[in-house]
Amino acid sequence: MNNQIYKDRKIVLLTKHKKEEVIKPILEEATGCSVIVETRFDTDKLGTFARDVERTKSQLDTARLKIEIGMELSNTDIGIASEGSFGSHPYIPIPWNVEIVLLYDKRENFEIYGVCENGETNFDHITTDKFDDVINFANKIGFPEHYLIIRPDNSSSNQVIKGINNYDWLKEAFDLCLSNSKSGNVFLETDMRAHANPTRMKNIKKATEDLISKLNKCCPNCGAPGFVVSEVEKGLPCELCNLPTERILKNISKCYRCSYIREEMYPKGNTASAQYCNYCNP
Repeated sequence: MNNQIYKDRKIVLLTKHKKEEVIKPILEEATGCSVIVETRFDTDKLGTFARDVERTKSQLDTARLKIEIGMELSNTDIGIASEGSFGSHPYIPIPWNVEIVLLYDKRENFEIYGVCENGETNFDHITTDKFDDVINFANKIGFPEHYLIIRPDNSSSNQVIKGINNYDWLKEAFDLCLSNSKSGNVFLETDMRAHANPTRMKNIKKATEDLISKLNKCCPNCGAPGFVVSEVEKGLPCELCNLPTERILKNISKCYRCSYIREEMYPKGNTASAQYCNYCNP
């Protein structure tokens, strides 16, 4: 890193799911900081992937709250947090994982986050009454390295067994849930907590690397880190009629410290295809 703003500073990471295994070495090597792992708060209270505790805030705001709690517990002025989300891709029917790794520096009043967004996830579930189906599902998702969660009946059951990571326990949990099931089925799903899901941990690592990449982009005026695109202006002219379209006309980067602004015009060409024009292609 060109900038030494974080050298020898203590950065707190609030986690109970071993995210420090991928975040800590990358951040310390790139910045010269010292990452403090704070475990005195149960982050499951902010929401769980198993839905036994609802996440009431957005992904970004939950990460902000983790940093706030971590800084208060550790008496530090800078923190980092990871938060993930899972669902379907917005346009195609495949599972989708979005990971953010957020850094907030209270001294500098500066916030920036790295992102990893892809379909490289084993996020999945089945409902069944057959243990053979359970075994087939387990093999498909990478069990036992990737843990499983099981419930009687369906995804709404408040009887939940998490962190299943061996076949004996899986059989025992299946039998228990089946005996407690009113429908005669069990609901089996992947455990998406970071320590229970190596595939997700890889995406957290990628998000951390993206954060470092952004921190390495320094302001050409004052040298502050994180000089990245923060705003876009649409209106790239149509190739046929020259009217503004919804395509990006320019990217805008602004320094948080000195307010220096740089505009990059036509980042994807001087004109937009007519297919994006509301006049030529209404």
